[in-house]
Amino acid sequence: MTKSVKPELADTATGAGTGALVLPDIRYDLAVPAGARRALALGWLLLALVSLLGSGVFSVLLVVARAPYFKDVFPLVDFFRVALVLHVDLSVLVWFLALGGVLWSINSAERLINTGWSALAFATVGTLLMCIAPFFGRGNPIMSNYVPVLDDPLFLAGLTTFSAGFLLLVVRSLAAAPLIGVRFDGAGALRFGFNAAAVAAAVTLIALAWSYFEMSSGLPARGYYDILFWGAGHVVQFTYTLLMLVAWLWLASSCGARVPLTPRVTVLLLAIGLLSVFLIPVIYLAYGVTSVEHRHMLTWLMQFGGGLAIVPLGAAVGWGMWRGGVVPESARPLRAALIASVALFAVGGAIGFVIQGSNVKIPAHYHGCIVGVTLALMGIVYLLLPRLGFAEPATRLATWQAWLYGAGQLLHIIGLVWSGGYGVQRKIAGSEQVLRTSGEIAGMGMMGLGGLIAVIGGLLFVVVVARALLQPRGEGQVGGNVR
Repeated sequence: MTKSVKPELADTATGAGTGALVLPDIRYDLAVPAGARRALALGWLLLALVSLLGSGVFSVLLVVARAPYFKDVFPLVDFFRVALVLHVDLSVLVWFLALGGVLWSINSAERLINTGWSALAFATVGTLLMCIAPFFGRGNPIMSNYVPVLDDPLFLAGLTTFSAGFLLLVVRSLAAAPLIGVRFDGAGALRFGFNAAAVAAAVTLIALAWSYFEMSSGLPARGYYDILFWGAGHVVQFTYTLLMLVAWLWLASSCGARVPLTPRVTVLLLAIGLLSVFLIPVIYLAYGVTSVEHRHMLTWLMQFGGGLAIVPLGAAVGWGMWRGGVVPESARPLRAALIASVALFAVGGAIGFVIQGSNVKIPAHYHGCIVGVTLALMGIVYLLLPRLGFAEPATRLATWQAWLYGAGQLLHIIGLVWSGGYGVQRKIAGSEQVLRTSGEIAGMGMMGLGGLIAVIGGLLFVVVVARALLQPRGEGQVGGNVR
């Protein structure tokens, strides 16, 4: 897996004498297990696809409810908020954690398989209950940060059931985590990243429980849920980021790039990305969950601690892609997803430094970062499909899907930043959203157009993956990547 090559000076044309530094030929790749672990990974993948499909349906209604002219024809203020709750929870919470279930199942040992299936069952039932709650309950939307909710017994039962599944998933991911030892290759570095993401997920659950037991039940609904999810919402970003960084390395190697990082340096960077998580209990001990200091310290920790590993590792991946050779045709979807992921995450991160006040620049920031993670995980799904025993995704269609989704989201973000400069407020729609100037109308129109393009790209991803799933391949046709 790892081939150590002593750095040498070689002529750029002849390979002798005066040229570039020869990089170690390290491959960041991971074998996909056969048997029960592969079946479990497939189950989590199906849940992820269903959640993404559902979020796409609700996002169409979101875009229509905020776009100029359409918003006046369809004054869907209340339904906008209900749709926003389901869209966010399905496209972020369920989608990301279900993909985490895929990757942790692949990374795991054989232990506690039944616990893994129980986790998937709880998560699936919880997702279903959340999706049907708007049609059977009161559907009162609470736009709390990170995890918006419907203040309705059916929805809350679904969210609690999903959380139980997440708890079981994290317990199994930690208990069945493989040891990488002190001598490891590129695959070992990837395993360390997955293990680190599971640790961050465990701290997320600790933060959630800590906030729940420390809070007073007499708070208004909006304040209660905002405080409840504030700490856990910040911590889980470290889980998402670590999964994304591992995905970048895996995709880059699969595209033929030589990432100029040894496994030990990679593990060090991933460990730095995890390090800030261990300061979470210190913040909880120092400041009460309802204090301003608690909120500010968690925000500061995510802004600065969460980005310590992203810049050097992202730069190394970018350099390796730029120095790489011709990408095989089958790897073009992976390259498209990787480039779009890095670009969107960089744009989203940069926007975070220019936010002033509460306007639509805030969703522009987190849409860029969230979509960066989403595109990386989409690329990993394309990579895993043939290794899970299914057909490779249609190359041209999958490549266009990644570019379309990335371009649509970029246009969506630009429109939000533009509108935010005019002070357009976040989390409003329909008759509440008053657009006075041509600049505001143009910005939100760009947002709407980009959103619709992104929705098409997201739904196209489901189509590409569904087509591959319906064309199963034999186990033996996976190029030695199943064990």
